[in-house]
Amino acid sequence: MTQSQKLDPQQDASLLIVDDDKPFLQRLGRAMESRGFSVEMADSVSEGMAKVRANPPAYAVVDMRLNDGNGLDIVEEIRSRRPDCKAVILTGYGNIATAVTAVKMGAVDYLAKPADADDVCTALMRDPEEKAEPPENPMSADRVRWEHIQRVYELCDRNVSETARRLNMHRRTLQRILAKRAPK
Repeated sequence: MTQSQKLDPQQDASLLIVDDDKPFLQRLGRAMESRGFSVEMADSVSEGMAKVRANPPAYAVVDMRLNDGNGLDIVEEIRSRRPDCKAVILTGYGNIATAVTAVKMGAVDYLAKPADADDVCTALMRDPEEKAEPPENPMSADRVRWEHIQRVYELCDRNVSETARRLNMHRRTLQRILAKRAPK
């Protein structure tokens, strides 16, 4: 953590992390505690909402897609109870539309998984006027396409026919794509 990212000892360092990937949640929680945050963790929208209502945090790191709903609902609840909260959205399915929605709902940044604790801390501590640096290794167009297909496939409960219909793609073409490894 750089000098500009250090927490002021008098500053409220309460941090809520909401993610349904429990190993990731535990790792990130420990890493953020070592950086001086007072961490609360939740693994669902309902648990996250309960923690926000009990004690709105100064900082939040929320996964976009959770098993029981959308993480943006938590960000909206936080912003209604504590407008000065700095919230960061994490997602494995990044796209422009959800990034814009996250920012409109009050998130200060939007990070693609897997994000490490340094990325999260940098996003939380960044001055709101400061622009984020572009990624060093952006995904290739083939990888972005593959990620989109995987996301739609998961949203269709791994139903190949329904996924092909939604993507306006022939079912056999989709099966060939799904059988291949992810592009770099």
